[in-house]
Amino acid sequence: MRRKGRSERSPWSFPLAVLLVIAGVFATGAGLGRTVGGPLDWAAAVGEQSSTTSTAARTTVRPVSLSVPAIDVAAPVRPVGEAPDGSIAVPPLSRHQETGWYDRGPVPGEPGPAVIVGHVDTKSGPSVFYHLGKLRPGDKIEVNRDDGSTVVFAVESVERFPKDQFPADRIYGHDGPAGLRLITCGGTFVGGRTGYEDNVIVFAALDTVRAP
Repeated sequence: MRRKGRSERSPWSFPLAVLLVIAGVFATGAGLGRTVGGPLDWAAAVGEQSSTTSTAARTTVRPVSLSVPAIDVAAPVRPVGEAPDGSIAVPPLSRHQETGWYDRGPVPGEPGPAVIVGHVDTKSGPSVFYHLGKLRPGDKIEVNRDDGSTVVFAVESVERFPKDQFPADRIYGHDGPAGLRLITCGGTFVGGRTGYEDNVIVFAALDTVRAP
């Protein structure tokens, strides 16, 4: 629940809030920030080797669109890599209704958790993942891939984490069953390099794959 007073204003009346970057830190139009908890930090902590070659460059299949019927989302998916500071790059604010698939991680439907990020809002109104926190267990997420296949995921949980408690070990990796993480920001807007105080993360498991 938002605090009374100033915090009750429409969230897009504040300066631009940019989506989660590598450690769940947001920018407000002045540049991206980062702290411990992103893919590079996680890889170093678990002893995995970070590759500068994207998954998209190594595979012939990649996601092209995302559908989340429960919150009326139908959006393009574009590959995003790492920003110059090592953070996860995000779709430009001029295309805030797009989502970004982190292409150094798994392709949706392949082993490991795939990561798709999206903006929550802009100064002018809600953005693609504005209602992400309204998803409930069992809701379906469909990812269409460029080979004509559709990967369907079922939401397992929707969780909110303070920025300094970003659950990197549940977000990154190429091992384990196929899963999906949808990530945006949430909580109270506090400004500065933090932006919104929390991350909203949807954890979803593979339900089915529909062939072309």
